[in-house]
Amino acid sequence: MRPESFEFLEKYLNNPSPTGFEKEGQKLWLEYIKPYIDEYFVDTYGTVVGVINPEAKYKVVIEAHADEISYFVNYITKEGYLYLRRNGGSDALVAPSKRVNIFGEKGIVKGIFGWPAIHVRKVENDKAPTIETIFLDCGASSADEVAEMGIHVGSVVTFEDEFTVLNDKYYVGRALDNRVGGFMVAEVARMLKENGKKLPFGLYIVNAVQEEIGLRGAEMVAHRINPDVAIITDVTHDTQSPMYEKKTSGDIFCGKGPVITYGPAVQNNLRDLIINTAKETDIPFQRAAATRATGTDTDAFAYSGSGVASALISLPLKYMHTTVETVHKDDVENVTRLIYETLLRIEDKQDFRYFS
Repeated sequence: MRPESFEFLEKYLNNPSPTGFEKEGQKLWLEYIKPYIDEYFVDTYGTVVGVINPEAKYKVVIEAHADEISYFVNYITKEGYLYLRRNGGSDALVAPSKRVNIFGEKGIVKGIFGWPAIHVRKVENDKAPTIETIFLDCGASSADEVAEMGIHVGSVVTFEDEFTVLNDKYYVGRALDNRVGGFMVAEVARMLKENGKKLPFGLYIVNAVQEEIGLRGAEMVAHRINPDVAIITDVTHDTQSPMYEKKTSGDIFCGKGPVITYGPAVQNNLRDLIINTAKETDIPFQRAAATRATGTDTDAFAYSGSGVASALISLPLKYMHTTVETVHKDDVENVTRLIYETLLRIEDKQDFRYFS
């Protein structure tokens, strides 16, 4: 990876972008891709779209989502402790003893998820933490002091954990789901520009908001762009670490390449183009099967308007929705390459229908 790309990846991952509050991360992303696009727009809720060849009638989207799971302050006790509710699929089980950033009216306030010591618990009766039992301590001793710090009901909370590299092979941090996807589509735009590739269609590089609470940003921007083709990238579960059941979760490895999904929302001809591209360019890949839906922004694009030929290229990831989400360097490179090479094989006005 280029040093400049690595620097952006680290900065972008470390910047908090909780669902509904993605603005600062979106600004970072836009500044990075500006040299590689012709124009851009930002929608009402913060989705950012960089456009190459904006005058072209045939439109192709490559997309990732920008938001990360988080919490909202929901209740403040008279003693100054904070109880929360989820903003997206936050996991209470990983919260105790973690450090957090609380976004208040006066700026970021540091806090911690407290937990009673093992000495004072009846360990044999321990139950897993839940959203009802976890709480934040921000160093205040009363509700009034909490208010003086600028914290109120509705203040958003993110984990503090930052980006690291593990054994020189893995990228680790919170919110790789799915800002690493935003990084990869931005790198595709850079590669097209720096390699002097001229596409015969309009390319829309989309970094969508609010995926974690129901694909909402993708729903909005899909209607606005009205594309002909959409290639989505998101993360999927590596199933090799303990406690995964391969019979239900599949057999997916970090380090063995992009994961190409089969499912009703995935357009077969576009998926086959991606698979053939991987074979032609010697990019390793894996396969996965979805049920009724992929659970990603692919669904929002596929079923928008009169239907959009859509496909999903996933990045294997360990420990999803924790503060130590982990992906393999090679997979990041290969997902990026696969999207790039696929774009070079899409023709202007290509008809992906099964028959006519």
